[in-house]
Amino acid sequence: MRTRTVQFYDVHFSKTDVKVNERFELTGKFRLMEDWPDAVTPPDIVFVSSVSPGPTIARVETYLNGEPARQSFAKLELGRDYDFRMVLEGRTPGSSHIHPSISIKGSGPLVGPGQWINISGDAHSFAFPIKTMTGLQIDDLQTFGLTNAIGWHVAWLAVAAAWLLFWLVRPLFLPRWLVLQKGREDLLVSLRDTGAGIIVAAIVLGMVFGGYVRANQEYPYNVPLQSGLNKVAPRPASPADAEVKVISATYEVPGRSMRLATRITNKGSEPLSIGELTTANIRFLNQGLPAAVANVDPTYPRDLVARTGLELSSDTPINPGETRELRVEATDAVWELERLVSFLTDVDSKFGGLLLLYTPSGKRVIAEMGGPIVPVFTELK
Repeated sequence: MRTRTVQFYDVHFSKTDVKVNERFELTGKFRLMEDWPDAVTPPDIVFVSSVSPGPTIARVETYLNGEPARQSFAKLELGRDYDFRMVLEGRTPGSSHIHPSISIKGSGPLVGPGQWINISGDAHSFAFPIKTMTGLQIDDLQTFGLTNAIGWHVAWLAVAAAWLLFWLVRPLFLPRWLVLQKGREDLLVSLRDTGAGIIVAAIVLGMVFGGYVRANQEYPYNVPLQSGLNKVAPRPASPADAEVKVISATYEVPGRSMRLATRITNKGSEPLSIGELTTANIRFLNQGLPAAVANVDPTYPRDLVARTGLELSSDTPINPGETRELRVEATDAVWELERLVSFLTDVDSKFGGLLLLYTPSGKRVIAEMGGPIVPVFTELK
C-alpha cells in the first residue's frame, strides 16, 4: 500500500553534519496518488512533520506550499502535488535518521526517504529562545515555566498528603467494619471529619481561584491551542505531456523483479525518454540517460537508489504524438529489504508509482502509473 499512497520526490537535506543549535532545512515534494487504497483513510486531515528517533532535533518551522504548517490541513487533493519545507535544529548529539512525514488522521504517519544527520556538540548547550507577541524574551523554551510547574505539583501533593495522613492516623478498616456491622453508620463521619473536609475544600478552591487570578495578572494575553484546520491549494498542475497505461504487471519472486508492460503516449511537443521509476521512496534509474542520473540529489539516501537501475525494451525516445508499448523491468533486492512485496499475500494486489520522463532540453515530465500486479514464482520466459 505504500506504493499507492504518498510518493515523495525531490527530497533534499541542506546539511548532513550539524552542531547542537545549528539549523538545517529539509525540503521536497510529494504526490498523493490518484489510486488511493481503500484500506487507508483518505487525506482529509493531514499534518506535515518530521520523524526522528526521539528528541534529537527541534522543528522550528514547517511550510506546505509556502503556507505555515503549524496546524493540520484539510481536504488535500488526490492526484496532485505539494511541496514542503522544514527548518530543523540539532538538539541531541549523535547520528539520527531523519524523515519527512505526512500523518493522516485515522491511518498514521507515512514517512518519506530518511537521511543520517550527524549532530555534534554538547547536549546541555542546547537552547530554544523565542520572543512572544507581547515582547517577553524566553531564553529557553524547553525549561520555561519549569519552576512554576514544580511548585504547583509540590503544593497539590502537600494538600493530598495532608488529607491522606488525616485518615491514616485513625483506625481504618477493622473498626469501621465493626461499626457497619452494628448498623451505626452515623459514627463513621464525625464533626471533626466534616470540619476537616470543609477546610480542605476551602484550600483547594482558594488555590484554584488564586492560581487563576495570578495567571491572568502575569499573562493577560492568552492564545488557546489552535485546533482548527487550514486549507492549501495544490501546486499548479503540469501539462499532461505523457500518458502511461499499464497493460500488465508481474513480480518475479525468485529474481526480485517487477516487470511491466506499458503503453506510453507522448502528448507533448518534444521527444520523451524514460529516466526513472520511483515508488515508496525507492528509485530505479535509467543509468544510460544522463538527465536521470543528474537528477539524483547528492544527499538522497544511497540505499534507496537501486543499484541495478531500470531496464527498458527500447531506449529510443518517444516522439511527439507517438504511442509505444514498452517493457519496463525494475530488479533489485530492495523490494524485499524495504518490505514492498505485500501484494504477494494482500487481498488488494495492486501497485503504484511515478514514471519520470525527460526531453532533450532537460524538461522533466512526471506521469502517475499503477494497476493490478500478479506474483510469479517461476522465471518468466
